[in-house]
Amino acid sequence: MPEPKDQQEAMFFDLSARTKLRVSGMDRLRFLNGQITNDAAKSSASVGIAASILNAKGKMNGQVFVSQGIDCFWLDADPELRETLQPRLERSVIADVVVLDDAPAQFSIFHVATSEVPSLPESCRVLQVNRFRRPGWDVWIEMSRRDEVFAQLSADCSFCDDPSLEIFRIEQGIARWNRELTQEIIPVEAGLEESSIDYEKGC
Repeated sequence: MPEPKDQQEAMFFDLSARTKLRVSGMDRLRFLNGQITNDAAKSSASVGIAASILNAKGKMNGQVFVSQGIDCFWLDADPELRETLQPRLERSVIADVVVLDDAPAQFSIFHVATSEVPSLPESCRVLQVNRFRRPGWDVWIEMSRRDEVFAQLSADCSFCDDPSLEIFRIEQGIARWNRELTQEIIPVEAGLEESSIDYEKGC
């Protein structure tokens, strides 16, 4: 697997298979902060944050990354959560004005592991996200432009396929759903406290 030796070298991964949800509606911030362990307000259109979704006993229902779009929040999670994440959140929508939309095929997501923001067209949504305990950038792009952006990233970065990604995330100590993360553990047990929990945001 390619490994950067210095700040001039970089690698990127294809995360397009991840579960993607759009959370919109006037109560989206209040609703989301009632469901996740981090403060969604700390995210932005250019910065994504990690958060856990828990059950009533404090055990995990999922691990997500949160960012802001135009009048919405975007959530992305491991592919294994595609069938359960949206129903889990929808069960908690009671009086809130919130809409949850599934968008698995609308966007591709690449993650570029480098300290410098990649140079890409304005049509790309580029945000800073620490997915692997090192500087990195998520690139969201319409699926129709996936091949074009893949070629542009390949000109400056080494592409790592799924087996290489699995090795890399294990080497970096990153837990994944249905591997190290299950519904039987709490975030602290998975080493997610520092990255995923804001104890000051309230319930």
